[in-house]
Amino acid sequence: MTFLRRFATRHCSLSRCLGALSPASLGAPGSVTLHRLDVEKLPSRGRPFTGHNDTHTSWLHTETPESVEVDLKRLYGEDTGIAEVLMCRQKAKNALGRVFVSQMRELVSSLHHDSAVRVVVFRSLVQGVFCAGADLKERAGMNHSDSDLFVHGLRSLMTEIALLPMPTVAAVDGFALGGGLELALACDLRTAANSAQMGLIETTRGLLPGAGGSQRLPRAVGFALAKELIFTGRRVDGQRAVDMGLVNRATEQNPDGDAAYREALSLAREILPQAPIAVRMAKEAMNRGMEVDITSGMAIERMCYARVIPTRDRQEGMAAFIEKRPPRYTGE
Repeated sequence: MTFLRRFATRHCSLSRCLGALSPASLGAPGSVTLHRLDVEKLPSRGRPFTGHNDTHTSWLHTETPESVEVDLKRLYGEDTGIAEVLMCRQKAKNALGRVFVSQMRELVSSLHHDSAVRVVVFRSLVQGVFCAGADLKERAGMNHSDSDLFVHGLRSLMTEIALLPMPTVAAVDGFALGGGLELALACDLRTAANSAQMGLIETTRGLLPGAGGSQRLPRAVGFALAKELIFTGRRVDGQRAVDMGLVNRATEQNPDGDAAYREALSLAREILPQAPIAVRMAKEAMNRGMEVDITSGMAIERMCYARVIPTRDRQEGMAAFIEKRPPRYTGE
């Protein structure tokens, strides 16, 4: 159990770490895999379990388990280049409180200039929840000025996530309500379990979406449908969300409760082999272009294209095509 307790120290709790290491994920390339140890009972599931650490994983935070609400995990091996943002505020269901937001901001800031990361997956380690939205108990203790400043900071955090240069994928395996859905909307792509519940429910609490939802939801599903969803505070499941274009992929939930994460990881692995500079420039061209008229958008595309031309990756792509072999992109 020595390894498991060390692993848990960098996470939220030992039982949650064990719960997060589902049988299907053991042995996946680049993941934390477990080999022989004495057979013990899982504290959270009551099933026999054996294992040890086979590969390396790096973490951002090294505080005590109780103080870590958001952490960063980098995958290695065949998955080198994928980073996972792990939300693990267990008791408050990943509600957007001060500590959670502060740790998320620190983590996102660390990713902005990290050229080694090619794809980021945002996932929850809290069973049945992606992010429950605002921490209403904490918010109730704020005066009008404090509340306004906090929401402004929350809005700027979502903008920082949206501005990450590499593709981001939100894995919605449970509830994503209010600010939780706004966090998912700040990502480029979204996967969801069919059983997940998503909605901008602020109008049912006497509020309106204040962390970018009123702007990003219309851009995702269209203005008429976004107005209907926000005016009514309606929740939708994963299948309805994929039908309306709110999420990219939906899948049946599995017994481990991480089907959307597995789908997000599969999507990240499809992006991973592509030329990273080209992918980043494509993201910038699309994100900036959608905010302007098409003529200005074409000019943005030209500028982004010009930044790709002198790269070694472009030369590698051409050489690989001529030589009929898979390209080996280095991000240079």
